[in-house]
Amino acid sequence: MDEFHDQRIIRGKSTRVVLDNGELDEISESFFLGAAVRALSGGSWGFVQTESLDDLAKDLKTAKRAARRIAGAERLDLAQSLPGKSAKVPVKKDPGDLSLEEKVDLLREIEDAAKVEGVSSTQAVYNEVLVKTNYTSSDGRDIEGETTRVGFYVTAVASRSGVYQAGMESRAGTCGLELFDDVDAPALARRAGETAVALLEAKAPKGGSYPVVVDQELGGVFVHEAVGHAVEADIVLEGGSILEGKIGDVIGSELVTVKDDPSLPLYGHYPFDDEGSASGETILVENGILRSYLHSRETAGRLGGNPRNARAQGSARPVVRMSNTYIAPGKEGWKLPEILEEMKDGVYLLGSRGGQVSTAEGVFQFNAKRGYLVEGGEMTSLLRDVSLSGHILEILERVKVVGDDLSFNSGRCGKSGQLVPVSDGSPHLLIEEATVGGSG
Repeated sequence: MDEFHDQRIIRGKSTRVVLDNGELDEISESFFLGAAVRALSGGSWGFVQTESLDDLAKDLKTAKRAARRIAGAERLDLAQSLPGKSAKVPVKKDPGDLSLEEKVDLLREIEDAAKVEGVSSTQAVYNEVLVKTNYTSSDGRDIEGETTRVGFYVTAVASRSGVYQAGMESRAGTCGLELFDDVDAPALARRAGETAVALLEAKAPKGGSYPVVVDQELGGVFVHEAVGHAVEADIVLEGGSILEGKIGDVIGSELVTVKDDPSLPLYGHYPFDDEGSASGETILVENGILRSYLHSRETAGRLGGNPRNARAQGSARPVVRMSNTYIAPGKEGWKLPEILEEMKDGVYLLGSRGGQVSTAEGVFQFNAKRGYLVEGGEMTSLLRDVSLSGHILEILERVKVVGDDLSFNSGRCGKSGQLVPVSDGSPHLLIEEATVGGSG
């Protein structure tokens, strides 16, 4: 393809409320408007990002000139994709029907619930974003999308004798205020407070290798960070992934199937990506075999595959990104008590407090929110400051049981200086052996 151009116009509104120890720390409503104009010429891209819609034709000429200025001899073919369709993601309860004062009251109820006995500080945040996108391209696409996202998180901190422990809960979705009908936000906030207090009495783990059960949140973080980023095709092309050249290879247990699907009605949902490609499921790993990478039209043109994962924050340049990424539930009907009984002795890890991963070296370390020592198939001592680490391919190979209790968590994923909403999920997993240690 010698010449191509496209244009995204983004309009929207965001609302944010922050309560810190009962005080209103931030309350804001802001409107945003911008456009992203790309031009492909001679195998190179030109890009213009603007907050003005006054002269987009001039911006396109600028993008074309920039592309031609750096054009080389190499031809760049964009893969064909299934064109997206215009769509407005429906909401049951419009956030616009609630005043700012009522949103503050809603958040205050959540924060107050976290103030259980023993908690010394709390914070609660409410976020709401409405985005309207118009996408047009030189190959005939002209589509519009409208999406509303709502979410909150609450943090509680407890301290004693110089020891600090935290509990945190969050929920978010591509939806309206019905989110608060679907989840009991005050109950989650109480759990955050109770967790922080309980962790003051918990033991620090003795580091070493153990059989490990991970819950859905930590399993989801693992599949997102350790697997999902490693299958983003731009990282593969840059030589930054241990999964480069492994399509068709066995990379894990036959029990492991990993999918990415922006069509699911979760926080990472979109009807079409930022290149106008229709959303849909990508099977990344099937019964332990690597089947696909995640693609933009450019990376699919280079490597083959289906482009549907080019995403951008606002009017930034689109890059290959995950959406809703998850380990598929097992078919054997395993429940948590049965999984713990199968493990007998080991460690059960819950939640995620962040961590680090190197997709090039294939190693990771994630900090869990808490853990339990498991003895004879029963949870005994509560553990704090606990982490999971290992080699990505070794951990995938050591998955011995996949539960049937798939659950998702939501957040924002950072890459190339941009943040986009995502969900990740997993059932409970039994890993034959992994390194467990203090998170430091």
